[in-house]
Amino acid sequence: MRFCTVINCMDGRVQLPVIQYLQNRFNCEYVDVISEPGPNRILAEQTNSTLIASILSRLTISVDKHQSRQIAVVGHHDCAGNPVSKETQLEHLHKAVQFIARRYPEHTVIGLWVDENWRVEEVC
Repeated sequence: MRFCTVINCMDGRVQLPVIQYLQNRFNCEYVDVISEPGPNRILAEQTNSTLIASILSRLTISVDKHQSRQIAVVGHHDCAGNPVSKETQLEHLHKAVQFIARRYPEHTVIGLWVDENWRVEEVC
């Protein structure tokens, strides 16, 4: 069994497109999902230490118990948890990916953008 991990928004519209993309991208059977509203902003700004600790704790479970070696962070169009422009969302996404990559340097960490048509694009 091969796992990868996604730190995704809780928005139900992005779940299936992202899971399907990651199954294909990393040739994995299962995708562990860590969901929060606007996770790219949470990880980029790093102002809520409780949420950061919670995300990292869940990520550690996926990495340690499921041997996940690939991690994706997601931002998306029309995000209620991060209601800013696409450009700002992408800035958050880049910072979030850098933050996670520093914590897990031996893992592949990517950033995904989900557009207004629910298409997934790898942006970092």
